[in-house]
Amino acid sequence: MASPSVRPFSTLEAIVRLLRWDKPTGRLILMIPALWSVFLAARGQPPWPLVGVIILGSLVTSAAGCVANDLWDRNIDPQVKRTRQRPLAARDLSVGVGLAVLGVALVCAYGLSLYLNALSFWLCVLAVPVILLYPLAKRVFPVPQLVLSVTWGFAVLIPWAAVRNSLELPVWVLWLAVLLWTLGFDTVYAMPDREDDRRIGIHSAALFFGDYTPQAVGFCFLGTWLLLIWLGLLLMLAWPYWIGLAIALLVWSRQSYWLSRYKPPLTLYGQIFRQNVQLGFILLLGMIFGSLL
Repeated sequence: MASPSVRPFSTLEAIVRLLRWDKPTGRLILMIPALWSVFLAARGQPPWPLVGVIILGSLVTSAAGCVANDLWDRNIDPQVKRTRQRPLAARDLSVGVGLAVLGVALVCAYGLSLYLNALSFWLCVLAVPVILLYPLAKRVFPVPQLVLSVTWGFAVLIPWAAVRNSLELPVWVLWLAVLLWTLGFDTVYAMPDREDDRRIGIHSAALFFGDYTPQAVGFCFLGTWLLLIWLGLLLMLAWPYWIGLAIALLVWSRQSYWLSRYKPPLTLYGQIFRQNVQLGFILLLGMIFGSLL
């Protein structure tokens, strides 16, 4: 394990890493479903103050989730190559500092939630224990990525409720699509850690599906695509949305093919994760213009 004397990070730098602000891709991928939801619910024209609250809320919430995860896993992360340099694992920060940062993030999230209506506020409240307890899932549940997917789903329900003050059929279709999408890309994210996870004795979707993991990921992406087709029909979205879905089919098909190859390079998994962020914004543009036209 690297010591602070070997990697002399200042406290501020370590907090930035604890919040994962040095890795914006992971922050954006939570923001995307929230933006999908708010623009679809408002037919492409949401109140801009609400959009600002949703963006800030997703950043604060994902930061709180990262801190909670690292607090729970501070003795596990040193045993995994990908995570051993995280601030709490490397002891660059104390548990007390981690708890303080988590408290500040939750207070900020509470302040932002006061802008929302009652339904969306209480959805925020329901999301908090799921966010804080999700890291325990890998210790007791065979597919912890599914628990993360449910957590991600609140990013769909909260903005929709904030716009419409109700939860109609389209938002549940979107919720299920995001659940499958998240399960797919987070299973890909877990694939490089399989040997470490097996050795430590923690659960992972990549371990649960075993040799069928590429097929499981492909099924998740296909299910996401089919549900997004249903969503487009329900909301009667215009042609830009369908162009976005055509691009998504090409991207997800190619990714599924790459994963099915014999021993794909380790760099592939991170590449697929980043591509899903880019694809999320392409779909967002399709949703916005498909709602406006």
